[in-house]
Amino acid sequence: MDIKNFSGAKNSLRHKVTLKKGLLTKTSNLFKVCKKGIKNVSGRSLATGHITIRHKGHGVKNLFRFINFNNYCYFAIIICILYDPNRTSFINLNFNLFSNCFFYTLSTHLVPTGTLLLCHFDNVEIKLGYRMLLKSIPIGSIINSLSLNNQTVKYIRSAGTFGVVIEQNSGFCKIKLPSNKILIVSSLSTFASIGTISNIQNNLQCLGKAGSNRLRGIRPSVRGIAMNPVDHPHGGRTNGGRTPVTPWGKITRGQTTRKKI
Repeated sequence: MDIKNFSGAKNSLRHKVTLKKGLLTKTSNLFKVCKKGIKNVSGRSLATGHITIRHKGHGVKNLFRFINFNNYCYFAIIICILYDPNRTSFINLNFNLFSNCFFYTLSTHLVPTGTLLLCHFDNVEIKLGYRMLLKSIPIGSIINSLSLNNQTVKYIRSAGTFGVVIEQNSGFCKIKLPSNKILIVSSLSTFASIGTISNIQNNLQCLGKAGSNRLRGIRPSVRGIAMNPVDHPHGGRTNGGRTPVTPWGKITRGQTTRKKI
């Protein structure tokens, strides 16, 4: 995927950098049956209208694509590669040759249209895009879409990310996540796909203006010290050397915010 730069004729285009999506398939009436529901981030309670999530609201409505994050067996062919506004990576529209149905999966880098995909519990050939148990994946392999204990995919789903199998022994496997954390999982009930998640140049994009973020449902973030005392504990002329806290008074310095794995 190539990088597209804009000329500096307008202030909103001077710093904008996007990806050329000419290789992706445009939507048509054939693919509308795979889109269900509308995703619109409001950040407010449906009952009271009060703000429940800060810095979210407005934005355009997006049709939500249900991605297959399960591990049931399939033998499918990639019909096309599409853009999904709800995630950073691209998605594949696949046709299952076993059940004769369409379904979406996360796209793997360097896996083109027309490629056959396979997901199975038994030992299968190691190919890009294939999905299998960790016991069938050799040490040093690059993987993505990791699911623990035969559950849905939980890890390594963002654009350009990948994990590495670093050790296999006695039914357990050590996986190095994109965050450099070592995860010990069961190799007999954990599935993973071979390769790297698509859209590896996603981090090179630049929106160029604040309005692009508003269209994505992201509202401005204001510093607490720039507010009034009634709006934030840091509000007023100065914070007076106070320990940094959240808008609700909880200390933030030294507190872990990451979820436990």
